[in-house]
Amino acid sequence: MANPSNTTGAEAVDTAISKGLDLDGSQIPAPKLNLYNQIMGLEGNRQRSGVSNTMRSRIVRIGAKHLAQAELNQMLLDADFAPLKDKEVAFYYGGK
Repeated sequence: MANPSNTTGAEAVDTAISKGLDLDGSQIPAPKLNLYNQIMGLEGNRQRSGVSNTMRSRIVRIGAKHLAQAELNQMLLDADFAPLKDKEVAFYYGGK
C-alpha cells in the first residue's frame, strides 16, 4: 500500500503513472496505461497558444471542483483573466 504522504497532488499521480502503479500500489492494467500514454503523446505534440490560456484553463478545470461559481469567477476577474464562459458554467456547474 502506498504511503499516504505520497498520494496528494498532481505529482503523486504522475509518479504513480510513470511506475505503472495506482496510488494504492496495485498495477494499472496495460490497456488503460497504453491508452493514457497514447493520448498524452498526442497532447505533448500539440502546438500551444500561450501560457496564460493554459493557466486559465487549468484554473477553471480544477477550481470548479473546489469553489462556487461566483467565487471562481470573481477570482478570475481579480487576477485579470477572462470571466467564466457560458459553456464552462454549463459544463462545470450545470449539474450542481
